[in-house]
Amino acid sequence: MGVGGILIVLLVVAAVAGLAMFAAKKERERREELRLLAADLGLSFDPARRRGEEQYRGFAPFQQGHSRCALNTMDGVVECIGRPFGALMGDFEYKVTSHNGKTTTTTTHHFSYLMLRVPLRDLPDLAIRPEGFFDKIAGAIGFDDIDFESAEFSRKFLVKSADKRFAYDVVDPRMMEFLLANPRRQVQLAGGSLLLWDGARRWSGADFRDRIAFVRAFFEHWPEHVVKEHS
Repeated sequence: MGVGGILIVLLVVAAVAGLAMFAAKKERERREELRLLAADLGLSFDPARRRGEEQYRGFAPFQQGHSRCALNTMDGVVECIGRPFGALMGDFEYKVTSHNGKTTTTTTHHFSYLMLRVPLRDLPDLAIRPEGFFDKIAGAIGFDDIDFESAEFSRKFLVKSADKRFAYDVVDPRMMEFLLANPRRQVQLAGGSLLLWDGARRWSGADFRDRIAFVRAFFEHWPEHVVKEHS
């Protein structure tokens, strides 16, 4: 290899090393941002990887791929509708391995989430998501889509529940208006816990605050008689 070739190799190595250092620096900065967020919210913060957590098992987004783990986990209590909701939020990652007959490729996927333990009893499962988003994930719930009187809402959102009466009670005209004003939000209520996520994107500290504000407003839009019935 000539001098020119050696220089090219050295430049490539330096560029790769530089990118790795930049990525590591951004990760440290984001971890610190989330640590400060947790402290401000009165939550614990654990940057370490967690595997096999029981609370993740009821939701399809956490069942994808292999080598699944949670990290940058914030844990504690968030107040909604004047009640303490157990809160768990942070990042989640999983790997997908594909084969084309000659080579094997493994890709790591990341997303952020917010999960709340709802302090109400006997809540039926309920999924609300924008039309066209994550069809396969939502379809895994296995219930028929529920139509509403609002053609606009039914066109823009899919709602699924085994208990249609509960779905109609929660998604009343006031809730429809709220959700139409937040068209990219999707929520899933399962086993008494509510999950908020949006696919394959990690959130900033401001994003987490925005999601907390959204779920607080979401529960504030529950009709009073529904809250009383399940209290």
